[in-house]
Amino acid sequence: MAEHRQGQATPDAVLTRIGQVVMLHHGGDREEARRRLLDLWTELGDGGDPLHRCTLAHYLADTQDDPFDELAWDLRALTAAEDQDASVEVRALFPSLHLNLAADYARLGRSEAARSHLRRARRTAGVLGDDSYGDGVRAAISRMELRLGEGASDDLL
Repeated sequence: MAEHRQGQATPDAVLTRIGQVVMLHHGGDREEARRRLLDLWTELGDGGDPLHRCTLAHYLADTQDDPFDELAWDLRALTAAEDQDASVEVRALFPSLHLNLAADYARLGRSEAARSHLRRARRTAGVLGDDSYGDGVRAAISRMELRLGEGASDDLL
C-alpha cells in the first residue's frame, strides 16, 4: 500500500483519496461518496493498479442502494485482485472479497453461489494474519457460516 524509502513509508495518494471519500461515506453522505468514488474509478481506468481498482470497487459496492449493483462492484473488486499483475498484498484480500460476495449472493437469495464463495473465503483464510483484521474476517466467515447453515470444516481452516 505504500512505498518504502529509507525505512519510512510514504503514503499512496490514490489510497489516501479513497480513504477520504470513505470517511465522507461513513459520515452519512452516501450519494456524494458514490459520485466521488465513480469519478476516481473513471480516472483510474482499466489499466489502473490492481490494488487501487480492488479497493475502489470494494468501497463502491458499499455505496450502492441496489443489491445487484453491489454484487457487480464486488465482482469487479475480485476481478482486480485476480489480475495477473496483482501483488501478494492484493491477493491477501481474497478471504474478505469472497466473504463480501457470499453476503451479496445470500442477500439476493442465491444460496448455492453464497455457499461457494463462503467456501472460497474459508479456503483462502490461511493468508490472514494473527491481528485484528484477520480476527475480524475469520469471525465474519464464522457468522456467515451460521447464517448459511454451513459448518466449519477442519480441512478448510
